Amino acid sequence: MPTGSVIIIGANPREANLKRKVREHLHQLGFTRTQEGALCPPGNGKEAIRALHAAQREERLNASERFIARNTAKLMPYFASGCEVAPEKISPVLERVSSGTWQSDLFRLASLSWSVPVSNGFGRRLRYLVWDQANGKLMGLIAIGDPVFNLGVRDQFIGWDSADRAARLVNLMDAYVLGAIPPYNTLLGGKLVACLLRSRDIYDDFANAYGGSTGIISQTEKNARLLAVVTTSSMGRSAVYNRLKLDGTEYLKSIGFTGGWGHFHIPDWLFIELRDYLRELDHRYADQHAFGEGPNWRLRTTRAALKALGFKDDLMRHGIQREVFICQLAGNATKLLHGDSGKPDTRSLLSVSEIGELALNRWMIPRSRNRPEFRDWKSTDLIHLYGSLACHFSVAGHVATESSGTVGLRG
Repeated sequence: MPTGSVIIIGANPREANLKRKVREHLHQLGFTRTQEGALCPPGNGKEAIRALHAAQREERLNASERFIARNTAKLMPYFASGCEVAPEKISPVLERVSSGTWQSDLFRLASLSWSVPVSNGFGRRLRYLVWDQANGKLMGLIAIGDPVFNLGVRDQFIGWDSADRAARLVNLMDAYVLGAIPPYNTLLGGKLVACLLRSRDIYDDFANAYGGSTGIISQTEKNARLLAVVTTSSMGRSAVYNRLKLDGTEYLKSIGFTGGWGHFHIPDWLFIELRDYLRELDHRYADQHAFGEGPNWRLRTTRAALKALGFKDDLMRHGIQREVFICQLAGNATKLLHGDSGKPDTRSLLSVSEIGELALNRWMIPRSRNRPEFRDWKSTDLIHLYGSLACHFSVAGHVATESSGTVGLRG
């Protein structure tokens, strides 16, 4: 029998505790593991996806509690009741949103009502409120920003290799917020809002804002042109974005599905602990988060922390595949993105008002006749979409402040 002292190597208590928290959180969300160890979501239907996002959404709402309490009284009058919407008279207009304004507050409040939390975007950004000029009420939201760097189905559709992508990604944007607000969503207003991506207004706004800008990362002049916008559905396959054509023009084209990778299933509180753990290890990702230091920082940081804890890389593969769509603003967008020379062919771009008229006749007016119950919606019903924070909404005696009206909006 061997003699001598025995050395016992104990596990790092912090690592063990953090690993336990990761496992318990994923179990609470309903994830299971396959025999190979990969994550398996509890389902791919809309309700399952909403349930998976519920904790993230509640966290986002709680973080916005003061904002909601401070702003609801002055902003609620801009949400419509069904009786205030005359489908034949709907007249969409865009208003560009600037930070630090009441319009920015309205954008934030409206987006907080959605069941799947929206991104804040990064880099170049254009945000819009979509108003119904007929009644001065909010119809929907649009926000486009710098695209994700790695998106296989997009790169395959365009025909990019890594060098092509690096050279011409500047001519793309991602729509990271895109949708209609009740009761306009019941009238298929989401289709109208999505079609506005391919408007002359947004094309010109991009040219004015970023056409001659200098890249933060590359520090070179870009001479960017908005050739296409890519967006993904929040609920797997999208009934709103599919078959989106007006007067023979395709506004969104389905190009495939994402691979089901991401970090939405890692909430902020857990991410903070993972980041602190990396900081303890003196890992370079712990504090490398300023724009200009590369995209997808949170994804890379989470992956690095999980790897350091001994988890497999595929823990970032949540398995929820989202349908990917491309909106080509130029008729020759794909050729130019692939490297052909020439000027963008934008002759088919319409104004917001022209797109609105086509969309009304194609979708919204017929829908209003088939679904007259949209008139039963009351603007106060929106309160229930804010979950536990509904108590902050006061619905009586709202009086609009200096923000009333839609002065200065563009048709």
